[in-house]
Amino acid sequence: MKPNFTLRLRVFNLNCWGIPFLSKHRADRVKRLGDFLNMESFDLALLEEVWSEQDFQYLRQKLLPTYPAAHYFRSGIIGSGLCVFSKHPIQEFTQHVFTLNGYPYMIHHCDWFCGKAVGLLVLHLSGLVLNAYVTHLHAEYNRQKDIYLAHRVAQAWELAQFIHHTSKKADVVLLCGDLNLHPKDLGCRLLKEWTGLHDAYLETRDFKGSEEGCTMVPKNCYVKHQELGPFPLGIRIDYILYKAVSGLYISCKTFKTTTGHDPYSGPPFSDHEALMATLCVRHSPPQHNPSPTHGPAESSPLTSVLREAWAEVDQGMAQAHWWATMAGYAVGLGLLLLALLCALAAGGWMREAALLLWTPSIGLVLGAGAFYLFHVQEAKGLCKTRAELQHVLGRAREAQDLGSESQPALLLGQQERDRAEEQ
Repeated sequence: MKPNFTLRLRVFNLNCWGIPFLSKHRADRVKRLGDFLNMESFDLALLEEVWSEQDFQYLRQKLLPTYPAAHYFRSGIIGSGLCVFSKHPIQEFTQHVFTLNGYPYMIHHCDWFCGKAVGLLVLHLSGLVLNAYVTHLHAEYNRQKDIYLAHRVAQAWELAQFIHHTSKKADVVLLCGDLNLHPKDLGCRLLKEWTGLHDAYLETRDFKGSEEGCTMVPKNCYVKHQELGPFPLGIRIDYILYKAVSGLYISCKTFKTTTGHDPYSGPPFSDHEALMATLCVRHSPPQHNPSPTHGPAESSPLTSVLREAWAEVDQGMAQAHWWATMAGYAVGLGLLLLALLCALAAGGWMREAALLLWTPSIGLVLGAGAFYLFHVQEAKGLCKTRAELQHVLGRAREAQDLGSESQPALLLGQQERDRAEEQ
């Protein structure tokens, strides 16, 4: 690469709200989205909630001349809804389905059936390795009583870990998607602190779009005002995040969002606003942009957010154990009832009543058994996350005891050290 090397990368991200039979004007919106992507010719277009594979195939054919490379990430029963279109050849791709993803008995929320995941594709651009990630985390549904909070924090940590462990050979890391997290939410802070990713909206000096960068706004005709709750201006839950390795400098030159309609003032593409960023990668950061300094490990933002996450996951694990215990009692009660009914039927006493109660008793045992198995699995998944967080916190305390002056640099710098050793 030349000393004055500069790579310009134009990125598009949108949650397409493409639920078959339920999303309004889906076919028309997909058609107009395809026309817009062809017209703009982004380097990468990363989409969420493309739940219909037919919609993906339609876009695949429509965008083929402009975006010759594409991939649809399949998972779960319904599908992850994630897909990507690229002007550049895709060298590798893979995906990771989150361990915890809501509850199967909450059928009206559907997250468990979707198999929420993170997709990764690797591109080689002008001698640089770009890892691009697209994801969609569990929805919030009720901010005041978020029964999925532990799952969503665990997903954020799992996403951060996946990026951390798969990006060691990358020069540039890009994450796009609907995180279903507000900027100051625990999961969002955990993701940013552990990965070191920068928020394009916060970093750019040239922003055009909705107020405060919101990605669900009341002006959008597909947004129900009750979905915004106590946020009259809207909410920001969709992101473009990025970082570069040491020796490279990445900046967001421009960042745009739609504002309740498409970029040409037509009907909106989705109930979410589209994000468009222009990123520039070059050698060595400018002199006027020194690296931020961090305080002692014990008071660092990373250590603080890790503790918060550990506490939330621990609480979720206790709740999962409680539900598993209650389900276990219900299974035991059902088995005792079945034994009693068998005894009554065999003795000829209340034979008809015993036979009538036989089916619901079996249903109780099977239902409670499934409930028990699921919550045991949930508890194990949360236990895994808690153990990882505990290990990282232990390393932080060890570093403090050794007199480390910058715990975030120690932990995040491990990625660069591993990469240097491999080379």
